[in-house]
Amino acid sequence: MPSLTINDAFPDLVGTTQFGDFELYKYLGDSWGCVFMHPGDFTPVCTTELGTAAGKAHEFETRGVKLCGFSCNDAESHRGWIVDIKAVTGYDVEFPLFCDPKRVFATKIGILDATQKDAKGLPLTVRACFILDPKKVIKALITYPASTGRNFDEILRCIDSLKLASNHSVATPADWKPGMDVIVNYPLTDAQAEEKFGKDGFTVVPVPSEADGTAPWLASGGKHYLRTLPDPTTPKADCVLM
Repeated sequence: MPSLTINDAFPDLVGTTQFGDFELYKYLGDSWGCVFMHPGDFTPVCTTELGTAAGKAHEFETRGVKLCGFSCNDAESHRGWIVDIKAVTGYDVEFPLFCDPKRVFATKIGILDATQKDAKGLPLTVRACFILDPKKVIKALITYPASTGRNFDEILRCIDSLKLASNHSVATPADWKPGMDVIVNYPLTDAQAEEKFGKDGFTVVPVPSEADGTAPWLASGGKHYLRTLPDPTTPKADCVLM
């Protein structure tokens, strides 16, 4: 389990990739970032993951997110492996793969799995994924074991939710996808929600605990706890007068 968690600053990865010298902060600039670790080059699940990430790279790019892979292999290994990835998946890996053969950053971040080791008996990384905001702060992290390949559509969905929440006072419900209704951020009172979204801008979902109006949170905070509204990023249809 990573020792870093949500709202921690992610370290600046300074070293090399398959392209040469590298500094994560410089590479990301003012963009969001997705740094994801794989246990090792020339392994089956990782090959499918890197190919999938390469195939969806444009979807990250359109969201203003830069990809960066990470493993405990060296640059020569990365360069050889991406040839296999292209042959198997049809996609070129054009984003950097950070090299951490001495496990300096893997140890610092806390992503080594003592039960998974390479041929030299050294621990490999878990399949950790860190989503970073433009300030290099961790906004989400997802961790999978070596045996389970990641779902990159879920990572993209998570990014959509994070960026929506960062720009609007909303949260997203289970299984949310862009365009679906969202939830008024719980800290907002009903009055604050009306000020932000308009009096008819959100819908209070009736629940039994609030039916008689005596729920303590209504009295103390002046807010219903479940309030929905349309995705604020979805363009409203133009009205056509007949």
